[in-house]
Amino acid sequence: MPAPEKPLVYLILGAASSGRREVVADLIEGGLGEGHQAAVMFAEGEVTSDFDDRLPNLGLWTWENGTIDGTLPAGATHVFFFTHGRHNPIDQIEAFKAWVAAQGGQLARVLCVVNCQLAEKNPPLLAWYEACIHFADVVLLTRRECVANKWLSNFLAHFKGLFYPCVFELVKSGRVKNPALLLEPQARRMAHFLDDEQEWILTDADGEEIDEDEDEEKEGEEEITAAPEEDVYLAKDTAGRRLKRIPDIAKFLPED
Repeated sequence: MPAPEKPLVYLILGAASSGRREVVADLIEGGLGEGHQAAVMFAEGEVTSDFDDRLPNLGLWTWENGTIDGTLPAGATHVFFFTHGRHNPIDQIEAFKAWVAAQGGQLARVLCVVNCQLAEKNPPLLAWYEACIHFADVVLLTRRECVANKWLSNFLAHFKGLFYPCVFELVKSGRVKNPALLLEPQARRMAHFLDDEQEWILTDADGEEIDEDEDEEKEGEEEITAAPEEDVYLAKDTAGRRLKRIPDIAKFLPED
């Protein structure tokens, strides 16, 4: 496979200590061919891991007043960008879109790593993982040791029932079955916010949403307004607070 014209950037979501580094090491080693140069970017302040030695071209980014400060590594064809595993993922996703565009990168896929032990132990975190998986193309289920089969089945059934289009993959000993397939830059996410072309919402003079067929019928009859679709997790009230809140992941994690 030839090298991409723009660096392909993979956004890696998940809580701290979920096995994200181990899985990404496997994806890089098993999913990239010759002529591809991988790099990894961590959030400044996150603890190191035994798997860091397997990750190439490590770089850091920092969180500055709601924006991402960092530079895509020179010469990299594939960059794996880790969100801070103790901070709000939605804020980071919102900032990431503008950052990767300014850096001249191209979003390849969003991967969410689910710590099954953490999620099973803390039922309120289902809402947190729902938010992450809403933006994900691939969901990687790690830390499954000692997790009840019924819990795992119910967790997967929950998202299947909501018709989530993303791929769910079981991780065993830090490895996946087909790394190259998971790295294929094909969107399979519920959210449209990170897409190159966003969906637009049409409303009539009364503020009611209409479809394109109705737009053609009403053309010339009344004022039609078009605006970009607002993601449910990004919407804010007049005070600037998210309308859809998610748990604070840091409260469910042990201290570093």
